[in-house]
Amino acid sequence: MSWDERREGWNQQTEDAREAADVDFARVIHSASFRRLQGKTQILNIGDSDFYRNRLTHSLEVSQVGLGLVRQLGKDYSTHACFSILPSSTRIQAICLTHDIGHPPFGHGGEIALNYCMRGSGGFEGNGQTLRILSRLEKFSQGGGANFSRRTLLGILKYPIAYSAAYNPKLAPCLVDNTFSTHILDRGSSTPPKCYLDTECDVVEWLLRGVSTDDKYRFTKPDIADAKKHRKSLHKSFDCSIMDVADDIGYGVHDFEDAVALKLVTQDQFREAVPELTCAQFLDALKAKYPGESANNVYDAFVANLFADGGSRKRQISRMVHHFVTNVEPYELEDFEDPILRFRVRIKAEVKPFLDALKGLVLMKVIRSANVQHLEFKGQQMVVAVFEALASSPATLLPAPAYEKYREANDVRVLCDYVAGMTDSYLLRTYERLFSPRMGSVFDYL
Repeated sequence: MSWDERREGWNQQTEDAREAADVDFARVIHSASFRRLQGKTQILNIGDSDFYRNRLTHSLEVSQVGLGLVRQLGKDYSTHACFSILPSSTRIQAICLTHDIGHPPFGHGGEIALNYCMRGSGGFEGNGQTLRILSRLEKFSQGGGANFSRRTLLGILKYPIAYSAAYNPKLAPCLVDNTFSTHILDRGSSTPPKCYLDTECDVVEWLLRGVSTDDKYRFTKPDIADAKKHRKSLHKSFDCSIMDVADDIGYGVHDFEDAVALKLVTQDQFREAVPELTCAQFLDALKAKYPGESANNVYDAFVANLFADGGSRKRQISRMVHHFVTNVEPYELEDFEDPILRFRVRIKAEVKPFLDALKGLVLMKVIRSANVQHLEFKGQQMVVAVFEALASSPATLLPAPAYEKYREANDVRVLCDYVAGMTDSYLLRTYERLFSPRMGSVFDYL
């Protein structure tokens, strides 16, 4: 087996100097689905400000952090067994740039909405849609999507368990049952399991074709069934673990930066969520490297600079990212034979509580805040409305190219692909055309 092999045959031209991962990276940059990330919500609603992150800028930052992690691992662990299998710079960037490419409009609210819409038809999950886009829907090959090399595509497979294997029937998507005039999704039961979609089972089979039977069994085996939860995958590839750490850093640090800049998090809230003891190792590093910056208390100086305007905050954010990137380590799962599955990367145990605290703060004070949840709720309702309207009469309501795909496949999954691929603004415009009292015009662009 070659990790550079592609599902659909492709002969590189003899004068082309690129390696397989370089081709993958180029296809990411030139793909329509990657460009559409500029119009998709990261956490904060697109259109409120041009300062904070969207899915595209988040993906670019994760790519840069992922590259930094690879370089750091190469420097710190040059004698470790994982050194010889570190991904190339273009491969890790291709993986990181595409890690969110399957997420629908309006963030996780849109994901929940589409999972409800696809109840009984295989469900929907954003990471699963990422694999589907790259292996089926992109147009760089006849039937293989972006037709990435095997190792790059495996690096994107964050949850190697099929929807049908992860799905708990006791958590079937449904509406809340205590409303009378409004249909509202039960977000708890409608949240999908973390998985890939069953439509891509053959892709995952191909990805793991060259590994041993034991490796394949262990890699795809889910956790123990729990009546109150969906089942979860337990493993990811070496490259995917690097991407996952980079994503955690982007989420914990950069999304936190947006929240501070927009005054969604206060100093007092930060001190409560991230007390001095939690970031003690980082504070020790600051004291050693910048002894003149804090006359008395390093923690107080750090917090004051973090919540100040201008360059002082950016310097603290940069130092936090540097701290996490330089405190990663490889580890080994000896049950696996293939090195790509055997080795993983993680944040060091003594540093992880700091990052976890930042992520928890963003979750509780930003993502779950009423300000964000109102917009997510509204987007969720619009996604369901647009999907159900289009499904009610595809022949008359779908644009001609989309309807042709739907007619040929005769599968509601094609309709789901169409809605999932929309940007926030395009879905909003579609909703307004279908439901707004404003008459609209036949010349409005579809």
